[in-house]
Amino acid sequence: MANTAHSQNGHDSHDAGHGSVKSYGIGFILSVILTLIPFGLVMYPTLPKSITLMIVVAFAVIQVLVHLVYFLHLDRSAAQRNNVIAFVFAAIVIVLLVGLSLWIMFSIHTFMMAK
Repeated sequence: MANTAHSQNGHDSHDAGHGSVKSYGIGFILSVILTLIPFGLVMYPTLPKSITLMIVVAFAVIQVLVHLVYFLHLDRSAAQRNNVIAFVFAAIVIVLLVGLSLWIMFSIHTFMMAK
């Protein structure tokens, strides 16, 4: 009977979204690996700078995804759908703002230096 009252309060669905110790451990280990590899590439340069930059950016994007999945618990479940939509919308707005601002500044610089 106490179990029925517990699930009626909605505690089960709230606790289901939290990660386990195993999940946090996997996220932590992946984050450390995804930090150490680019750090090593920068501290001990063996590749051309352009390739190193691409690797660092790729690892940064992967690390953002690891943090979203393992620490913020964003996934494809129906419970997280609104959070994922809000995150994607915010990411699109940020990319547009930064990208278009850089484009405008580059264009202004190009036109000002042409005269």
